[in-house]
Amino acid sequence: MSDKILFVAANARSLIANRGDLILQLKQLGHDVHALIPDYDFLPEVEDLGISYDLIQLSRTGVDPWSDFRSYRMLKRLIRCYNPDIVYSYSIKPVIYGSLAARACNVPMVAAMITGMGYLFTGETLRQRLLRRVASMLYRRGLSAADRIFFQNPDDLALFRSLNIITGRDEHKIVRTNGSGINLERFPQSPAPAPPEAPLAFLMIARLLQDKGVREFVRAAEKLHSSYPEVRFQVVGPHDPTLPHALPAGEVEQWKRNGVVEFIGGVKDVRPYLKTCSVYVLPSYREGTPRSVLEAMATGRAVITTDTPGCRETVIEDDNGFLVPVRSADALASRMEAFIRSPDLIAAMGRNSRKLAEEKYDVRKVNSTIMEAMNVNGTNGSETASETISDVEIKVKEGERHG
Repeated sequence: MSDKILFVAANARSLIANRGDLILQLKQLGHDVHALIPDYDFLPEVEDLGISYDLIQLSRTGVDPWSDFRSYRMLKRLIRCYNPDIVYSYSIKPVIYGSLAARACNVPMVAAMITGMGYLFTGETLRQRLLRRVASMLYRRGLSAADRIFFQNPDDLALFRSLNIITGRDEHKIVRTNGSGINLERFPQSPAPAPPEAPLAFLMIARLLQDKGVREFVRAAEKLHSSYPEVRFQVVGPHDPTLPHALPAGEVEQWKRNGVVEFIGGVKDVRPYLKTCSVYVLPSYREGTPRSVLEAMATGRAVITTDTPGCRETVIEDDNGFLVPVRSADALASRMEAFIRSPDLIAAMGRNSRKLAEEKYDVRKVNSTIMEAMNVNGTNGSETASETISDVEIKVKEGERHG
């Protein structure tokens, strides 16, 4: 017996890149899959998923109660039209309003995934503190309507408990996943270039936001450049000044003029950049589970990332990379220099990254956990059904959706 499953998406990019394998696997198992997608950044590549969808008015940010109420009413109307067996929401507003709307429509299974805490939980400005209180209250209401709550790392779960968003009566709903998983066929292992065959190259993939640690990456690169002028530093990802915590345009332009770090911008496919880098770096302040790190691990790259929620789960210290303190350009530069001085570490740690990706983050294993928790029929066949997912090329502006 097949299920009708409705995704309430955060945006088109994340639906394609982060949920695409799950959607394709569900379809291959014979399930009827649909999606509700915010209209503000719709991408025609959604068509490649082969599912029906409707566009909804759901703002990415903002706390306009009337606007959010209209979104909630639209969600209820569309959920009633689809009449799904399962509603699966992710990211803050879809989780809150999608879960409440699904419960109001008596959907049998309401699932919510916490994919990260966002900029509200990475700073202590007065505005962030106030909005954090509002978000906590709304999360509490939304998750009370859910039957399953997926967490991608233990720190986010601990935070939700400490804020009383999750209480004792919710504990039976909680399911831990290893991020959203990574398609190991789409990101095959490849040898990392290293001296003397090629110049050593450090790569970062992220939107140009303050809390992604771009500033720390640039400062670390500038610190190393005078001693190691042959080493390359690259950042792949777009700059959208309208996003909260976007880096000032003038600062980004100054970095480009200095020329120490090469800014590529948003790209359709990050794999060529991963293939030509030696070490992957993500100095983020907080994540759910950073997809770009999983892609780098699958490719077989040593990783430097921060000892912070979400990021710390991806690195075993001195095994597949290094963890550094948040907001410390000096510590980051020191660990980058360790690879410059001992390039033999690059291949060894890269192999360990690939092994960890295979053991922990294989998308087939992650999807199996999700489907089993939602009582999706045909879960036992998921391993076989997912074998051909890599044959379906999901066309998405990957550089635009990282982070």
